Amino acid sequence: MENFSITILIIILTAITSIMAFNNPVMKGTALFYPFAMRERNEWYRFITSGFIHADFLHLGVNMFVLYSFGEALEKYYLPAIFGASSNLMYVAIYILGMILSDVPSYFKHRHDATYRGLGASGAVAAVLFACILIGPFNGEIRLLLIPIGIPPIVFGILYMLYSAYMGRRGGDNVNHDAHLYGALFGFIFPIIFKPELFTLLISQIQMKL
Repeated sequence: MENFSITILIIILTAITSIMAFNNPVMKGTALFYPFAMRERNEWYRFITSGFIHADFLHLGVNMFVLYSFGEALEKYYLPAIFGASSNLMYVAIYILGMILSDVPSYFKHRHDATYRGLGASGAVAAVLFACILIGPFNGEIRLLLIPIGIPPIVFGILYMLYSAYMGRRGGDNVNHDAHLYGALFGFIFPIIFKPELFTLLISQIQMKL
């Protein structure tokens, strides 16, 4: 079981369900994050199902690229070094709780709006991204298509949040971009609750780079 990857399993499952929903309006409608229906019909499962469908291949590809780029390092190296035998449980908790809790503010914001819908794994992926940045802000480099040089994770995280803020203000794509922010906050804070020294370690790493 040494080669088993929770990250790869999540990517495969998300890709399958997202692609199925692309051409299945009934499936997509049932899975969407729809606060009005959740309040009226107690459809709380949408907190989870909406994280496994996406608007299109670009939305799916971006989220899964980010998840793979950071999730493997978090799952295989960072969390085992800090949480030992509980690392897999911590990883799943970061992903699933990040998915749910990142949507909670949007639920209260839109629970009376029958026209609002949302979807995507953005909150969960942002939680993984920022948990990884918390532990290793300068470890490794990420290469993006339009950026010819590698950038450290902390810089990628800043760019990711700026993109999310821009898309959130623009709107119109049914993607819950607000979840990026709340997912990032959760992913950053949740490991610190169990290991407060992680925050001190982060500050020391940043000071060494200044």
